[in-house]
Amino acid sequence: MNTFITENFLLKSKLAELLFRENAVKMPIIDYHSHLIPSQIAENKRFENLTQIWLYGDHYKWRAMRAAGINEKFITGSGSDRDKFRAWAKTVPQTLRNPLYHWTHLELLRYFGIKELLNENSADKIFDQTADMLQHGEFRVWDLLKKMNVETVCTTDDPIDSLEFHAQIRQNGCPIKVLPTWRPDKASAAGNAKNYNDYLNKLSEVSNIDINSFDKLFEALDLRLDHFEKNGCKLADFGLDYLYAEDFTKNEINDIFLKVRSGKELNSLELKKFQSACLYRFSLQIHKKGWVQQFHAGPVRNNNSRLLKELGPDTGFDSIGDFSQANQMSKFLDKLDSTNNLAKTILYNINPADNEVFATMIGNFQDGSTPGKMQWGSAWWFLDQKDGIEKQINCLSNHGLLSRFVGMLTDSRSFLSYPRHEYFRRILCNIFATDVLNGELPYDLELIGGVIKDICYFNAKNYFRF
Repeated sequence: MNTFITENFLLKSKLAELLFRENAVKMPIIDYHSHLIPSQIAENKRFENLTQIWLYGDHYKWRAMRAAGINEKFITGSGSDRDKFRAWAKTVPQTLRNPLYHWTHLELLRYFGIKELLNENSADKIFDQTADMLQHGEFRVWDLLKKMNVETVCTTDDPIDSLEFHAQIRQNGCPIKVLPTWRPDKASAAGNAKNYNDYLNKLSEVSNIDINSFDKLFEALDLRLDHFEKNGCKLADFGLDYLYAEDFTKNEINDIFLKVRSGKELNSLELKKFQSACLYRFSLQIHKKGWVQQFHAGPVRNNNSRLLKELGPDTGFDSIGDFSQANQMSKFLDKLDSTNNLAKTILYNINPADNEVFATMIGNFQDGSTPGKMQWGSAWWFLDQKDGIEKQINCLSNHGLLSRFVGMLTDSRSFLSYPRHEYFRRILCNIFATDVLNGELPYDLELIGGVIKDICYFNAKNYFRF
């Protein structure tokens, strides 16, 4: 059976088709938050088959396969690439109404021109066809990015990373702008004294600073920030339960730092105070650099302790958390704003119950200095699907300025994930068209089209100064 993804996929009217065709589809992609591997971009990697490029690091697919009863051998285990692909193909028909069903067939169509539905019967044919294309056609990493009109990619990088591959990307003449993103979570992750000290020792080595005090920690981080800036970094990113805003004194934090540096474990209040102090200092650094800071808040990670031991983190055992967000977020942002140290900020929530909290919180700290200075980020992770995207767009429209929204990102480890931007753009155009046809917006194609272009491209281009 041929694919259901036609030219009017997700577009429910001729006007929606027109808005998409004349505005959204033409815009380049700025992927300002991804987890692509810089070394693979630097070498312009050619993947051998779809399993390698599709399944090796995709915990969305892994979760679906486990739910479908697939043995771990054919997910992250020792199974061959062909057998793993067969297992995924067997799973695909069971993903009906899950975004994976849409993404899978959209990616097969856009990258490989394959219109056949993926299932157990078509698995070997599609595996062989795409493997041949990957090996013999223009399907290296740079080609895949150019095919989707990707202009800029931001990776996610730790302060101790050398960024040598970003330098190689530039030296090798990659046609895509690839920039690092500062992700210093481990520099404040003092919940395990041994692991934390191991990390600080590595940071000490790359910065050539003896990290024997809290101030020395940030002296080392300042040096690494400068290194990131020289390599084009313009963004920081933080993964959090919530925005930490415990009260603390300088003496308290010095004592807490010395305690954990000596190998002693912190109690829960000490840890929260320390994380709060670090997050505040991180944000002061970001403001001083003139960068954008992103806060991803709310997941409960590594829920399955047995499989965490076997497979490690980031293997598909995280879920939505129900942390209280509003009070600490308000306190944290206000502390920075009160001294004029609040950088351009993007807030992301993973719990849909927090949509209105985040959408209204950004309005408290817009200060007229920059259009859309405070952003509520696109539907993230478990919310990155049709229903979640629609709810995010509608909620932002109700409580803020959708016209200033910096739009979509992939948050992905896969070079085949860029049709997600098309997915978002189709949903966006359909929403606008529906409002126009319902008489809720004017039939002004120049006005509506301009806003669509801004959300798809120009807002991000200007906001991040790419």
